[in-house]
Parts: sequence; structure tokens; C-alpha cells
Amino acid sequence: MSFRQNCEITLVQNPHAAENVFLHKEPENRPLPTFAKERGRLPSPIWEGHEDAISCYWKAWELAFGNLCQPHPGSGFVSNFIDTAFNGCIFMWDSSFILMFGKYGARSFNFQGTLDNFYALQHKDGFICREIIEENGEDRFTRFDPAATGPDIMPWCEWEYFKNFGDRDRLAKVFPPLLAYHEWLRMYHTWPDGTYWSSGWGCGMDNLPRQQEGYPISYSNGHMVWIDACLQELMNCGILMEMARLLGREEEIAPLRQERENLARVINEKLWDEETGFYYDLWKNGKLNMVKHIGAYWALLAEAVPQDRVDRFVAHLENEREFKCPHRIPALSADHPWFAKDGGYWNGGVWAPTNYMVLSGLDKYDKFALSHEIAKNHLRNVVDVYNQTGTVFENYAPFPGEDGKPRPGHPAKGDFVGWTGLVPIAVLLEHVLGIKPDAEKNTISWHINLLERHGVEKYPFGKNATLTLLCEARNSKKEEPQVTVTSTEPVTVQIFWDGGTQVIQAGK
Repeated sequence: MSFRQNCEITLVQNPHAAENVFLHKEPENRPLPTFAKERGRLPSPIWEGHEDAISCYWKAWELAFGNLCQPHPGSGFVSNFIDTAFNGCIFMWDSSFILMFGKYGARSFNFQGTLDNFYALQHKDGFICREIIEENGEDRFTRFDPAATGPDIMPWCEWEYFKNFGDRDRLAKVFPPLLAYHEWLRMYHTWPDGTYWSSGWGCGMDNLPRQQEGYPISYSNGHMVWIDACLQELMNCGILMEMARLLGREEEIAPLRQERENLARVINEKLWDEETGFYYDLWKNGKLNMVKHIGAYWALLAEAVPQDRVDRFVAHLENEREFKCPHRIPALSADHPWFAKDGGYWNGGVWAPTNYMVLSGLDKYDKFALSHEIAKNHLRNVVDVYNQTGTVFENYAPFPGEDGKPRPGHPAKGDFVGWTGLVPIAVLLEHVLGIKPDAEKNTISWHINLLERHGVEKYPFGKNATLTLLCEARNSKKEEPQVTVTSTEPVTVQIFWDGGTQVIQAGK
């Protein structure tokens, strides 16, 4: 009997995990594509005068295709996948963020299939380990290790893929394992009031100084309520409810709605500080830890912030003493004693995944101008480092070096695609160029903020459509943009700019 089988003996079968079709899927043996052959099929962005950003875009794709892998025999992996590019394991949250840009290459490689390997190795009670060894498919952590799992952002990743392509068949397959995993976390990672806990490693932000004195920063739950873990599960309740509605599984909605209502209430009653206008972790002594970190901004994506608190909460992103550093946004507020100008990993480092989360959350609250401003700053700094080094890094320093130039974080891995592909690909397309899809509604929203000629060719949308979206140069943001949209299938494109809106029916 294997170690995994031995661990399963005492586990109670989760009925949703029993529905998991990936447990019985045959391993894929399809040959891997190459960047050289597939480049011509990938979306091709246009941004006049910013050829270095376009060069960085293609470099990210080149690195990504270099990290494609096939399942090792006997590993239990069932799909070709993109490696996390870190330590020979696939990581739950790294993979989810990688797929946020990988979706744009879906016509060349099934990047989304990377998550199939997590679902295929789900335990019968719903548990999924956050790190799985690629060579043999073994969990890197035992289930009740505080660092064993998380962050739970796979539902968000699958939902973003659905918004791009409207693939209900995939949604029907992933819903049961996603719900089973959420139910496992609810059972084993909550306190009596329904709030969630994690650890430094489990939350993905390894060395943030969140813990009460006496607890290991990276490896303990600290008997603490973790703001990011609570907000992620609040978000997931909403996403899983939407999936259930679309799939005709309304019987699954009531428990999720009840949990969402409870979490929203507790978060806003216990984890918000009115004096500072921010959300914090809660120590076991009942006191907020008063550490301003980027994990609190999951509140935007989870739509947890009441309207009368939004402006105060978002204002911290505009405060140069806190999160508005020369390279935005540091993981730890600059007014914290542990803040490091060179990044210090999560003690001030600027990270592609958390920045992408904040940008997406700002858009939820119609803060498109701010998300565009931060996105341009983030992309510019990443591209400036690319111009110096020829590559992208795991994270970046919030302040320039002695030479006045942007720099990688300390420490940081190079050639990191990995999740840093988010910046030159997804952040460019979604928050700098401003193009957001909704395949279920057959609509693309285009928020035009740039003055230069810009757009994208070979943009994949829905099951079969390919679009070209082009905006000519303008003299001011209030000037009505001159836009050309072509599509191989009928689609509605909603144009927004500072001063007006327009609707274009393309492909008809």
C-alpha cells in the first residue's frame, strides 16, 4: 500500500469529490508545441512608441513555451502542463496565476489543463495539496500541516477562463472538485465564527510580518484570522454560486450563500479598522495586527467593501508613505518597520500576482483610471528591468537602486515565467490596453485610456472568434477614439473613454 493510499483509510468521502471526472482521466500524450511554430497564432499587441513593451511580451511567451511539460509516467498527472519554474513542483496558486495569461495562448496549448493535474490528485475528502511533485505526483505536505494547502484561487482562475471562452463543458467538469476543495477548507481551516486561517507558506506570502510574537512567521497559523484567506473564500462562494446557477445545480447554492453572508458580515465587523480605513488580520487576543499588507486588497475582488468605505480603502494605494512607491504596489506598506526598499521578498517586494489581483479588484469597483495608472507604472518598471537584463523576474524592488534604475527584488529568480508573464501579457492586454472579455454575454469591454495608436490582432474570444481591435492616436483622453474592430464571428464591443461610450457590432 502506498503512502497516499494509507493516508486515505480514515478519510470520509466527499460526495462532490466522488463526482470528480479527472480522477479517472487517461494521461495526455500529445506532443508539446514550440514557441517558434506557435508565435504566429498568438495575440499580437500593438502600442505605438512602446516597442520594448512588445518585445517583453514576446519574451514572456518564449519563456512560457520553454516551460511546457508532459506528465511523468506513474505520476498521476493527466494533462500536459506549464511548470511553475521554481522547484520541480506545480504550485496551486502559481499555476492559477500563470493561467491568467496562459488563456491567451489557448489556441496553441491547453494551458488551463495544468489545473487538471491538481484535480486528478484530489483526495477523496476533497483535500488538494498546494504543491505536488511533478516526477511522482506525491503531495509535498501532509494535509494538516499549516502550510499544506492554499491559497484557494482556482475557482477565480476557472471563472476567468470561462469569461474568455464560455466553455460550459469545462465548467461542468471542474465545479465538483472545486466545491469539494472549498468544503474541505471550510471543515478544517476555519475558526468557530466561520473565518479562515492559513500560514505564511499557505497564503503564499512567505515572510510577511503578520504573526503575533512567538509564532513562526512562515509555518504557523498563529491562531490568527487571516484576512486574505477569508476574502478568498468569500470570493469563491460567489463564483461557485454563479457556476451552480449556470450549470442548473441550484441545490448547491444555499450553503454557499449562507457562508458568503456570514463571512461578509464578520469581515466588516471584526477585521475593519475605522480609524485607519483598512482591513487587518486578527490576532488570537482579539486585537487587529495593524499590519497593512496587500492581502487586504482581496476585499475588492471579493466585492466585500461597502460603498461608504471604498474611497478610504483605495486611498492607501495613492499614499506615497504606504503603497505608492516608485514601483507600485509593494506587498507591505512602506510605513512598516520591516519594509525593505530592495523588496525583502514579501517585505516590500512588488509581485505580479498580487498586483494583478489588485488591478482586477479595482475594476470591480469601476476604478478603471486608477487600475490603468498602476498597470502602466508596473509594466514600465518591469520593461525597464527587461531592457537592462533581457528577462523578467520573480518579483521587483519597490525603489530603484543607487543608479536610479528599476531593479529586480532581493531575492528574486530570473527568467520567471512563472507568474511574471502576467505583466507583459495579461496586464498589458487587460489593464494597459484595457480589453476585457465576457464570452457568456458575447461582449468585449474596451476601456481606452492611451493616446498612442494601440490595439491587438489575433485576439481569441469565445469558442471560435478571432478579433482585431485597433484605436488610432488621439490628442487628449476626452477626444472620441477612432476605433476599428473586425471579428470572424458576431460580437458586441463596448467602447469606454473619458467623455463617452460607443457600441460596435462586429462580425455581422
